[in-house]
Amino acid sequence: MEDLAPDPAERAVRDACAAGDVEGATTAALRRYGPELLGFLVGVHGDYDEASEAFAVFSEKLWSTMARFEWRCSLRTWCYRLVRQAAVDVRRGDRRQAHVGLSSVPEVMELATRLRTETLSFLRTANRTALERLRDELPEEDRALLVLRVDRELEWREIAIVLAEASSRSDRVEDDAALKREAARLRKRFQLVTERLRALARERKLL
Repeated sequence: MEDLAPDPAERAVRDACAAGDVEGATTAALRRYGPELLGFLVGVHGDYDEASEAFAVFSEKLWSTMARFEWRCSLRTWCYRLVRQAAVDVRRGDRRQAHVGLSSVPEVMELATRLRTETLSFLRTANRTALERLRDELPEEDRALLVLRVDRELEWREIAIVLAEASSRSDRVEDDAALKREAARLRKRFQLVTERLRALARERKLL
């Protein structure tokens, strides 16, 4: 099987999973990707309170699915998929899972809470560029697409995994044929979105 955990941090998470240490694997994953995932939530959804709540739901999802993660994609991609699902849950008012299971693993819960507090405090005071503010005028799915491709530099297959059926609770990654079709669709949409963004930038004399 192809090694989809080349990053040393991801390898440590995979080794912890193999040893049955779900708590250790979850805390390592949160330390590695928690801040950038919160940044994604704020950048796409714009609401700090909603981002905080979605991150709480994500933390629960990560812990509860870690033992079943099959490593058919990178851990980073899987985290983005879960955080996207968490955001959908929060938007729909489904907050029941937030920290319910994590109450039994206080170390994970404490880390998730600290990451939310520290990262959101930083993001509230960070200066945003004019182009980043311009993205706020785009539809949410388009903002997510731009952040994942431009800011996070995910490959198209990874983006397809993250965005396809974001509301699905499935713990499995879609088959390769479906991912290729979705990746092709997203590439075309990305071209349209970037053209729209350039037009807005020219209109506001930012280019």
